[in-house]
Amino acid sequence: MTDLATDLATEYPGRTRTGRDVALRFTEAEHRARLAATRRALRDRRLDAILIFAQESHYYLTGYDTAGYVFFQAGIITAEDGPLTLLTRTPDRRQAEVASLYDDIHIWLNAKDANPALDLRRLLQELGLAGGRVGVEFATHGLTAANGRLVEAALDGFCRLEDTSDLVRRQRLVKSPAELNLVRAAGKMADAATLAAIGAARPGVYDTALSGAAVTSMLDAGGDMPSGGPLVNSGPRALFGRGLGGPRRIGAQDQVLIELAASACRYHVVIEHTVAVGAPDPRQLAQMDVAIEALDQIKAAARPGVELGTLDDIHRRVLDGAGFAHARYAACGYALGCTFKPTWMDAPPMIYSGNRLVLEPGMVFFVHIMIPDTTTGIAAGVGQTFAIGTDGVETFSALPLRLWRV
Repeated sequence: MTDLATDLATEYPGRTRTGRDVALRFTEAEHRARLAATRRALRDRRLDAILIFAQESHYYLTGYDTAGYVFFQAGIITAEDGPLTLLTRTPDRRQAEVASLYDDIHIWLNAKDANPALDLRRLLQELGLAGGRVGVEFATHGLTAANGRLVEAALDGFCRLEDTSDLVRRQRLVKSPAELNLVRAAGKMADAATLAAIGAARPGVYDTALSGAAVTSMLDAGGDMPSGGPLVNSGPRALFGRGLGGPRRIGAQDQVLIELAASACRYHVVIEHTVAVGAPDPRQLAQMDVAIEALDQIKAAARPGVELGTLDDIHRRVLDGAGFAHARYAACGYALGCTFKPTWMDAPPMIYSGNRLVLEPGMVFFVHIMIPDTTTGIAAGVGQTFAIGTDGVETFSALPLRLWRV
């Protein structure tokens, strides 16, 4: 393995309250500190417990890493110190046992009339939470609308539910030194993957071959499959804001937009670049200059104490001043961190004008300046991930900002 892969493969020993030894991604002390902060936040809101449905919260707080969240999976964390309880399915039991701090692991079984929300109610009853105030992570892919209805119906009259989707998410916004080390590793892999994709770009190949080259580069370096993408759009598709199914052959005179994330132990770094195939259109060169200027100004302004919406104000001012008000997006980025499928976006927060979130050291954001000019059919996009520092930003990409040419 490479040095990077060796570093990413490091696991830390930990122990549950019941004495079970576990393997963790972060030190047990860091996980315990996160749990303590969550419990303080619960007490501050006068809540008795929180129901964890976001897989990112499971992972952040206890080290639990699984895809079982696509079914029904709930963690119970009480405001006062006590056992950590997990309700999940049989395929996820072993991962919870050996790679999480959950103390009590309970299984619900698939059946025609199975209702795991009733199992959840039974566990809450055993924990003495009847009549209490319980927070729920509603805003997550880990709790579908259908399952949310089951939870509300099962707990109706049993306890008072409150939406606490922001509680752990707000904690996760500020990254620890150990988390930032993983972000740095992801940044190196994102750069290498982008160069691999650019190296695969040539007339006659499918644009999907660029995605293949990028993903192979990440995995060879010891990274994970990212939680989304890569997004590789060529020709007229380069103006699209999302990827789409079906390959397209790159022409002799063409354009390719590459936006991808690399993942190191679920922590993502996203970068975006534009490639001109053949002789570049002078208008595209000028368009790229505008995008780069906006990104540079945003990074210069990103300081502790600044409101997040200020960054989008700069985006709007630069693009509108250059005559691209018709082409710009209504937001210019979002927070990044630990995320699971289906997306690498760790949003909210989004970077939009008027967002009053105050920047703090350790927050990580992806800012991209996309100019899809439908009047000319020309696209120019550039984006980087950076962390807010005490004095300036730390950018997690060493690639130059320019229009790439092949």
